[in-house]
Amino acid sequence: MARTAAIVRSTSESHVELSLDLDGTGKTEIDTSVPFYNHMMTALGKHSLIDLKIKASGDTDIDAHHTVEDVAIVFGEALKQALGDKRGIRRFADATVPLDEALAKAVVDISGRPYVVCSGEPEGFQYAMIGGHFTGSLVRHVMESIALHADICLHLQLLAGRDPHHIAEAEFKALARALRFAVEPDPRVTGIPSTKGAL
Repeated sequence: MARTAAIVRSTSESHVELSLDLDGTGKTEIDTSVPFYNHMMTALGKHSLIDLKIKASGDTDIDAHHTVEDVAIVFGEALKQALGDKRGIRRFADATVPLDEALAKAVVDISGRPYVVCSGEPEGFQYAMIGGHFTGSLVRHVMESIALHADICLHLQLLAGRDPHHIAEAEFKALARALRFAVEPDPRVTGIPSTKGAL
């Protein structure tokens, strides 16, 4: 059965069209209308091996916040939809990813219970303007929006980092690598990987 999803979401603030394939090769076509976010979502698709297409527009003349948030919401919803009943997946995974001086660790549980813990970002990172449109505070907001709408538990820890671009990119890549293995079918798992029988 294909583990795919396609979602269109329109509000007065943004329009998002997104499709994904969990069993892809990391092929991406990304246009969020926010250049640095394009870079981050391209990395997320590439390193998770999730084929990902995004076309989004919004009131970026006001702020990138609405469009960035809405893309993350739709990505989370599509991830949840594509996973279905989660039968046969690995469920748990972690990844630690460096980018020069930055080092980020992500731990994922495809649990059906949304929870997010982010820690370690240096004071002032949330105010950093990256690429002219994207503030550091949006990284955590994206992670929260994905996890809450995908119904996953995510712990994201920055272990080291100074440059805001490197910090953000290491965090996105760590999430990508953790997702790659968490959603992957495990040939030793039969049924749903939970003692409750449901996720």
